[in-house]
Amino acid sequence: MTDKLILSDDEWQKRLTPEEYAVLRHHGTERPWVGCFVGTKDPGTYVCAGCGNPLFRAGEKFESGTGWPSFTRPVAADALTERVDRTLGMSRTEVLCARCDGHLGHVFPDGPAPTGLRYCINSVSMRHVPDGYALPLVTA
Repeated sequence: MTDKLILSDDEWQKRLTPEEYAVLRHHGTERPWVGCFVGTKDPGTYVCAGCGNPLFRAGEKFESGTGWPSFTRPVAADALTERVDRTLGMSRTEVLCARCDGHLGHVFPDGPAPTGLRYCINSVSMRHVPDGYALPLVTA
């Protein structure tokens, strides 16, 4: 991961679409089965829509049946941060981009081998970069 990307709320609103802003900056969630990456299998890397930080390789993606893209592990241990989310009357583990602190989704301990984890991620929080293309790291 590169240096933290810290922007003002106004700067985030200018850079992101309203849906990206609602999810990434205000911990929203897109409705199940509507995200553009549900069911996709194209090779490449999924990066944060807010800052371009590499998050997941397409080869780690699996069909979880939940309505959101799911992955078994991030590209690197320092790509994500986690924190306890006690909203909606339950305790879950929220997943954030380690570079810009954008909300990505949640991780659950019910995934397939080898990790047993299911990173359940909002499509709007990510962009897909096909293999062979440069990863687009956003600067301030």
